[in-house]
Order: sequence, then C-alpha cells, then structure tokens
Amino acid sequence: MTPSEPLPEGTPPPAVTGPAAAPEPEYRWYHKTGAVLFITFCLEIGLFLLIFPWTDYWENFANFVGGLRRFCDNLYVRGAISGVGVINLYISLVEVFGLRRFAGRRVRS
Repeated sequence: MTPSEPLPEGTPPPAVTGPAAAPEPEYRWYHKTGAVLFITFCLEIGLFLLIFPWTDYWENFANFVGGLRRFCDNLYVRGAISGVGVINLYISLVEVFGLRRFAGRRVRS
C-alpha cells in the first residue's frame, strides 16, 4: 500500500520504524578518572570559596589587593563569592550522581 491509499476499516496503522538505537558508548579508564578529578576539583574550590571570605585570612587578602579593599569589606561581595562556592558544590554533587553512567558497563583499558 502506498501512503496515499486509505486503510481499510479496523486495520491498525503500520508500525513506524525510527532510526536504529545508538550503541552504548564505551568508556575508557581516563573517562572515569577525569570525572573523579573534576568532582574533586569542584568540591575543593567550592569549599574554599564558601569558607574563605569569612575567615581572618580574608583581611590579609584585602590588604594585599589594596585598591579593592572597599569591595573586599562589603558583605554582599563576600556572600556572592560564597554563592559561587555553593554553585561549585552543587556541580560536584550532580557529577557524583552522574558517575552512574559508568556503572554496569565494561570499562576498556
């Protein structure tokens, strides 16, 4: 039957076949190592940015910078920097749950 011909009553429409399913990606050891390193990096940067603006070392940093002293003393700037730290922590958490993409698949060396 061609598409222009009507189907008889009670006949189900023909099954539509889509493109073939893509094969599962093969992950190598460096994919998983890279993901773990990225998680570690985001976690460390996130913790640092979350805590550092509220320590005494922030005052030393503000003295070192000099011209930016008035910005470094602003609590909104400190909060914004801590907010970037929270975003980094969120990214690391999402990536930890993303490690499941390596589970159940054979890792090739």
